[in-house]
Amino acid sequence: MNLIEGAFPVERRVADTSSEPAKAPAPPAPASPAADESRPGRSWVPIRSLGPRHRERIVAHLVALDERARYLRFGYQANDAQIARYVDTIDFEHDEVFGIFNRRLALIAMAHLACRAADQKRGREANAEFGVSVLPLARRRGFGRRLFEHAMLHARNRGVVSIFIHALSENTAMLKIARDAGATVQRDGSESEAWLALPPDSFASHVDQFFGDRAAELDYRLKHHAFHVENLFKRSEKT
Repeated sequence: MNLIEGAFPVERRVADTSSEPAKAPAPPAPASPAADESRPGRSWVPIRSLGPRHRERIVAHLVALDERARYLRFGYQANDAQIARYVDTIDFEHDEVFGIFNRRLALIAMAHLACRAADQKRGREANAEFGVSVLPLARRRGFGRRLFEHAMLHARNRGVVSIFIHALSENTAMLKIARDAGATVQRDGSESEAWLALPPDSFASHVDQFFGDRAAELDYRLKHHAFHVENLFKRSEKT
């Protein structure tokens, strides 16, 4: 199955309160040069940053996932209440959440980048965990890969050294995205871990983020305006 839901960083720690992994992670592989460049021939996808005011939309998006997709996304059969609790734990002050909206303003794909600051006492550099989900109607369009590339850019620009993905081993699509970006993937039975070293930020990476974010915000406002104009016409036709 070509499902790209996967990587269950923050929500997994809701059930398991241990703050550190049981074993030391494998050394991350350097990011692939291709991952740092836009691929020619690909259409642009507007990816918008989400904040606390979007919690209800995030819940609605995740609840709309089928059982299989929820299992791949969370690592267990999460019910609606567990999903709502997970969304409540998202720390928008330190983490980053990104979304893709369709023209009806439905959140059809989203990613959560859970960031951890460097800890010199423990010898830990700044890293982040990545999780993604895509609604059934929006699959097979490369949105998971686009969100991962977008998360890589934002992580680089805030000084994150590596991205960590914890996914089910059967989630081959998510692991392929990580491998294609240059990540080192280690399998441990039913679960796999992927580590990807990020290149340092640059002037170009900050410019890319700035213009990408502004373009995505403009795209959303245009969709918002068109959506409300369409609704006004529909209401006028009924009266």
